[in-house]
Amino acid sequence: MTKTSKISGFFKLGPKERLDIVSKFADLTEEEINAINGTNGMSLEQADMMIENVIGVFGVPLGIATNFLLNGKDYLVPMAIEEPSVVAAASNSAKMARARGGFETSSTDPVMIGQIQVVDVEDPNKAREILLSKKEEIIKLANEQDPILVKFGGGTKDVGVRVIETIKGQMVIVHLLVDCRDAMGANAVNTMAEAVSPLIEELTGGRVFLRIISNLAVLRLARARAVFSKDAIGGEEVVDAILTAYAFAAADPYRCTTHNKGIMNGVTAVVLATGNDTRAVEAGAHAYAAFRGEYKPLTHYEKNSDGDLVGSIEIPAAIGLIGGATAVHPVAKANVKILGVKSASELGEVMAAVGLAQNFAALRALATEGIQRGHMSLHARNIAQTAGAAGDEIDKVVERLVAEGKVRMDRAKEILDEIRK
Repeated sequence: MTKTSKISGFFKLGPKERLDIVSKFADLTEEEINAINGTNGMSLEQADMMIENVIGVFGVPLGIATNFLLNGKDYLVPMAIEEPSVVAAASNSAKMARARGGFETSSTDPVMIGQIQVVDVEDPNKAREILLSKKEEIIKLANEQDPILVKFGGGTKDVGVRVIETIKGQMVIVHLLVDCRDAMGANAVNTMAEAVSPLIEELTGGRVFLRIISNLAVLRLARARAVFSKDAIGGEEVVDAILTAYAFAAADPYRCTTHNKGIMNGVTAVVLATGNDTRAVEAGAHAYAAFRGEYKPLTHYEKNSDGDLVGSIEIPAAIGLIGGATAVHPVAKANVKILGVKSASELGEVMAAVGLAQNFAALRALATEGIQRGHMSLHARNIAQTAGAAGDEIDKVVERLVAEGKVRMDRAKEILDEIRK
């Protein structure tokens, strides 16, 4: 039977039934199933090996976004996030995108930048010329540090040199351009930067200070594109409304920040679910949004000749499948198996598609019914439970809160008291 991420009524099922469907889709083992459902997740001992001063493990809801079709392949996408409606919105957007073939995705080579800061250089521009003339020698020395990475087609591919003005005077900044293959690459890049530093000092007569990877991964990009049929999303009026909302974000940094935050709702949820570095990806994405001097949307929207909405996204993808929490966290490993991705680049493309789907959903909601309506019932459930409702009481409190449009703690407690009386 052909695998499909288009699962009718998935949201109506209970958690155990959903997990059963996902386990069959991804052929999960009993151990992997138990890791996901919390029966045998990360142990205190495992956590103690990952960070310092461990006292426990903090759980985050793990959902599955359905309907994702990328380049003709179906994906069920694990998303770890505490915010209501994000998983549902991404799933719904992916369903709408399927009407025009789903998402087209692509990515660049997984190249990260290692920076080496050189100070106290007498003639920075001459030093730059010398370093570039010795590029092959620097590359050779860097690649000697990681023969396994080189064996699999990775390693330092090029060297760049910049002279920058700072409050401490001119500095020479050397960039090692390292193809990290399926690793995020921080350890490999930092090791290479450390190794070539003595040679760089010798060549420049300066003093090497910082040697570290950059999280602005402008050479490691993931892209996604989708056509949203005007008929599927509510007509040409909705298309125009979304374009108007997008124009606001493109012109105003206050709105654009929230626009990009909505993208990262989807992106970060995938990054976290797969055990990758959410801070690195978040920092890189927002820096990339401002890379050309102005803070701009990470997505782009336009209308095609048929009147359909065309959305696209391009984001840095500093993520990996090798090393870090991805390799040791039992739930992260199971989530990677559910995704079925075979490379870090493929994972980046999934991440980009989810970011685009999430952003489209937010724009459509804002441009039509407003953002609160979609959040209302889920937020009301949180309020009801916090107020002390349990079992059937929760649905009764939620129904009245939403009907009244007063999703507040004080009102939830009043309704709960009335029900119990």
